[in-house]
Amino acid sequence: MSAERVSQGARRHVATAALFLVAWQAAVLVDAPHRSGVVLGLYGFVLHTVAGKGYALVPSYFARTLSHPWAPAASLPLLSLGTVGLAVAPFDDIPSVVGIAGAVCWALGVLVFVGTVGWTVRDNLTGRETGTGEVNTDRRWVDRTANAFVPVVFAYLVAGAYETVAVSAALPTLTGRGMAGASHLLAAGVGALLVFAVGFRLLPRFLVSSPPVVLVIAVLTAGAVGPVLVAGNLWGGTWFRVGAVAESIAVGGFAIAYISLFFRSERRRVGLYGPLVGVVMGVVGVALGAHFAFTGGSPGWSIAHYRLNLLGFLGLTIVGVTYQFYPPAVGTFSGANDRTALASMGCLAAGLGVEAYGSLAGFDVGTVVGRFLALIGASLYAYLLLRLFQERYGR
Repeated sequence: MSAERVSQGARRHVATAALFLVAWQAAVLVDAPHRSGVVLGLYGFVLHTVAGKGYALVPSYFARTLSHPWAPAASLPLLSLGTVGLAVAPFDDIPSVVGIAGAVCWALGVLVFVGTVGWTVRDNLTGRETGTGEVNTDRRWVDRTANAFVPVVFAYLVAGAYETVAVSAALPTLTGRGMAGASHLLAAGVGALLVFAVGFRLLPRFLVSSPPVVLVIAVLTAGAVGPVLVAGNLWGGTWFRVGAVAESIAVGGFAIAYISLFFRSERRRVGLYGPLVGVVMGVVGVALGAHFAFTGGSPGWSIAHYRLNLLGFLGLTIVGVTYQFYPPAVGTFSGANDRTALASMGCLAAGLGVEAYGSLAGFDVGTVVGRFLALIGASLYAYLLLRLFQERYGR
């Protein structure tokens, strides 16, 4: 019963994340405040998914069982209400207390998540016990290496939560870079680093292949160091550039690893195409970031960098992996098939590509068309996921 309770809580986090993905694309399309879009995409879509699958996967990867099965149900309303509060705060005539309340609420949800998972693995913090079965003994070095970086992800999550509260409530901050500092701590330090850590355990198994240990170590090390350097030195300076290079190495190395695994594998399940396109988008996104760090750039470059990394790298990777866990083709409702799943990822990728071109070239029509396509893709994803959950689980 406790395992089903955790699974149900994980699904509800993932379902809520899908709704935030749709809200994000809609907000961007109608030109809502930039900060609202970042909150809906990062705090809403990416980090709700991180919490949901984190509850389900991390304990098992550390050979443990979640200590408090009620935690997912407790953190979901805190994270969701907090995200809504943070998202509406940038609008005109919204009292500042709304943003403060949203930040505090969201941070409390983070504390429930980190506290519960941390307590669960407290006697195995390095992740030496991996839960790896005997048939996968050759994967244990990679699994242990990946596990060792999960506590770093949680440290970034706590730091990002504090930074969000500190900026909202005018308290002393960690980075001195406002909400941009908090966003980089969370996007790169939590979202990207967790994709690397969990991805090196999960994706090779999906593809029935193995990445080189040296590449795993290089990606995880660069991915752990880069976020703090970037977040603490945004917009210029030597350390900002060092951080940008580290992030480029991490994303580029992960892209090389995944692409090589994909093309060596005979597996061609629909969900595996999400990370394939996602890592390509991520390489372009960090390249734009590195260009900005070394030579500067226009606001359009900054927007393209943010969208390619958040919706492209993290978003498409999350959507693809979610389809692996919850294949739409097992449903019997209208559109429950791989073609619709592929169409959702195709619309997201094509829309993002057109939008990025429009942002970089100053072609406003292209930007709008791209964002509309991305909204269609997000809506298809949410439809498939929510209908599947309703049909198979009744909730």
